[in-house]
Formats: sequence, structure tokens, C-alpha cells
Amino acid sequence: MRNLRTIAVPGTAPEDTIFDNAGNIYTGLRTTPAGGGQVARVDPATNVAEVVADVGGQPLGLEWLPDGRLLVCNAPLGLQAVDLDTGTVETIEVQGINFNLCNNAHVMADGTIFVSESSTRYPLDVYMKDLIENTASGRLIRVDPDGSATILIDGLSFANGVVYEPERDLVLVAETATAKIHGIKPDGSGRTVFAETEGHPDNLSIDAEGRIWLAEPSVFNPLLPKLHAAPLAVRKITSSLPAFMQPKPVLCCTVATYDSGGNLLERWEGDPSVYHTATGVRQQNGLAAIGSIEHGSIAVFDV
Repeated sequence: MRNLRTIAVPGTAPEDTIFDNAGNIYTGLRTTPAGGGQVARVDPATNVAEVVADVGGQPLGLEWLPDGRLLVCNAPLGLQAVDLDTGTVETIEVQGINFNLCNNAHVMADGTIFVSESSTRYPLDVYMKDLIENTASGRLIRVDPDGSATILIDGLSFANGVVYEPERDLVLVAETATAKIHGIKPDGSGRTVFAETEGHPDNLSIDAEGRIWLAEPSVFNPLLPKLHAAPLAVRKITSSLPAFMQPKPVLCCTVATYDSGGNLLERWEGDPSVYHTATGVRQQNGLAAIGSIEHGSIAVFDV
């Protein structure tokens, strides 16, 4: 990564990043150990970061809504629409869905939202229990403008990043535990494996050139599929062990790009002692912005 630098933010766990038209970067923050989420705006030219909205909970994925408001995937609170001029936060009602771990989304021009729920069993603060036990309770949901919801894919092993790929008319969703990106038509037909990733995949985004960007928070851990093959009782015992005895993410600072066919284009590797556990990445005008749930800063680098 060329010229990788970090920019401090007024909180922790800036999981995702998103640019506005002026080149500012927005990110969601956890401001207290118990939550109290906020949205911050970062000027990468001056390194100035300021809080622009209080959203509560734990904000994860961010997207722009057609009306200019910011969509926040708030892990325990569901989908929120945030007016950044006034700080007003509106909950987007989703019929028949009570989110447990709302994670990432993509918004279409007509207001249709494709959103992932990582787990219906465990909350974010114990997400490793879900990965270890392999509850396979993750899902990809289509939310129509009238609030009606359709589950497009369920049974995912920690559903994560979501993005729409227009050339093949596919909604993509990352499955973190299996290191796969799945694709499906917006109407729920034609499910396919879009790509198998080198590391465990997190958030997805698409740039102006049509490249799919992926954040990889961890090197692939071969112990995980072996553990998933064990009886559930063994997995539950493992997930209940002290943290130092459980399988751990292998620290890295990695993002990658894919073309519309799911072919790997490029991988960028940074120094994990400087920045690691990349959970979200965006690129605009040659600048890439990375978020991480393990830092009190975002990172940017020249593409």
C-alpha cells in the first residue's frame, strides 16, 4: 500500500467507510464500551474528524440513500436513515424482520435495500461464538421501498459485505466463515458462487470503474473448517473457552479488488503492526479508505 497513513477518529471501531461527493469520508463509531454509536465525518486533506450524528447501538455498514441521507446498518438496532444536516435519525421499518446483527447493505436507485444479517443467534460483541459454532444463521434480505422484506439467501455462515454488481445483475454477499462471495439475482434466482477469497471476507463496495472492493480482516484460518466438521457439542465447548484458547484471527492489513466475473484483480498488503483487521474499504478518485473494528482510526492510501 502506497503512503498508508492513519487518521484518528473521535471513538473506536470505525467498521466501514464511505465518501461523499466532496471527498469527505464518513464512518460509524462506538463511543463507549456499551455502545452509544455515532457517525463521524473525516476530511482526509486536513485529518480533521468530527461527530455529525448520534445513532446509538453499534453502526456498521454505511450507504447513501436516494434522498441524500446516510443509511446506517446498526448491529442491534437495524436500518437507520440519518440526515447529516440536522442529525435526525429515522428507523427504517422492515416488515417481519427483527434484526439481531444487521451488518452491511447496498442501496439501489429506486430505494430497494439489500442487507445482510450476520447472525440471528449471537450479538456483535460475541461474534466469535457464531463463527466457531457455525450457527449458519446468516441471511441476505431484500427490503423493498414499501418496507416489505424477502429473504434471498439464508443459512449463511456469518453473512457480511453486500454490493450490487450491475454487469451480471447480481447481488453479492460475503460469507465470512467459508471465505466465499455468493451472488444472486435481485429476484432471488440464479444463485452462484461469485468468488472464493484468499482471506476471510468482510465488507464489499464498488467503485466508479466497476471494480468490486473487498476488505479482508484475517488471513484464512484452516482450523475453522476442521472445527466446523466437529459435532456441535465440541463447537459449543470451544466457543465457551477463554479467549486465549480459542481460534484467533490471523492479523493482516489486506484489501482486494475483483472484476465483474469474480476474478481477482489486485491485492494490497499493508503492515499489520501499523493497521490491521480491515473490515471496510472504499475507493474514490485514487484514494482508498479503510475501516477497522480494532482501531480508533481509519487508514487511507493511494491506489
